[in-house]
Amino acid sequence: MPNPRKPTNLKVLAGTSRADRDGNVVDLPLVDDVPAAPTWLPNAHAKKEFQRLAPILHANRLLTEAGIMALAHMCALHGKIVQLYAAGEAPTGHMLSQYRNLINDFGLTPAAQGKVTAAGERSKGNRFKDGGPKGRA
Repeated sequence: MPNPRKPTNLKVLAGTSRADRDGNVVDLPLVDDVPAAPTWLPNAHAKKEFQRLAPILHANRLLTEAGIMALAHMCALHGKIVQLYAAGEAPTGHMLSQYRNLINDFGLTPAAQGKVTAAGERSKGNRFKDGGPKGRA
């Protein structure tokens, strides 16, 4: 069975993208304004989290038209996890793992912050290409 290639947008998010290996990069349109929380979010915790994160992601040019749904799902999962904790129950490991993956995709953990770049930003290139950081030969 062939090993499928990792999509370029995931490489960019992970910080492993290389210009010499990347093909056509899809530039998804950024949202013009901070979107309102979807009406289908399951509870007040989820809506509050969406209203908290959407302006932050928008200001840092990390929220695209295609990413609104992923943000909403992340907030819905957050709301469910908060409800479970409030009821004295613990969320499943699977729920926590999915939540962690989603927050990493948006660069919302300290480890993931350096791996996510705002839309439109490009790598500064290889600083050692011309003999080192100060141009040594």
